[in-house]
Amino acid sequence: MSIRNYIIIALIVGIIAQIPQLQPLLVWDRQAILNGEVWRILTGNITHTNWIHLAMNAGAFIIISFIFRAHFTPIHYSLLILSLSGIIGVGLFATQISWYAGFSGVLHGLFAWGAIRDIQTKTKGGWLLLLGLIAKISWEQCFGGSVSSAELIGVQVATQAHLIGVVSGAIIALITPSKK
Repeated sequence: MSIRNYIIIALIVGIIAQIPQLQPLLVWDRQAILNGEVWRILTGNITHTNWIHLAMNAGAFIIISFIFRAHFTPIHYSLLILSLSGIIGVGLFATQISWYAGFSGVLHGLFAWGAIRDIQTKTKGGWLLLLGLIAKISWEQCFGGSVSSAELIGVQVATQAHLIGVVSGAIIALITPSKK
């Protein structure tokens, strides 16, 4: 499967998750998960607060996927996304978050994974990408998420999910063999 087809399928899944009757059943909801709706640990990452939120994350997903496409096959990319989704879904229990929707935690994990893969394969710019990501995450942890993004998506930016994603993506890159 080509990266283009893979992205199209992923975008269709994201659009389906926005169906008004379906979206409330998929968001990460602490109490619902504790009451047995464990699928939300994964599916909270594919839902979004609104169409603008979905479009922002879809655009970032397309860019990240193309930047780091040399480092993965669709099967390995799917496993990486599922792993990051699960880790973030469980990791959110260590925060005060009670409700979460969005793919940005996974996107941050993919970016960290890709930057480290670039470093491991001596791809030009890998260190710069990683340092930029560390600066962004550090800023968010000290000063909070972007106010303009929060206005667009209608909720506070879940910087905790971003941090969990970055740490998880970096660890996965360091403990798993690269494609080459």
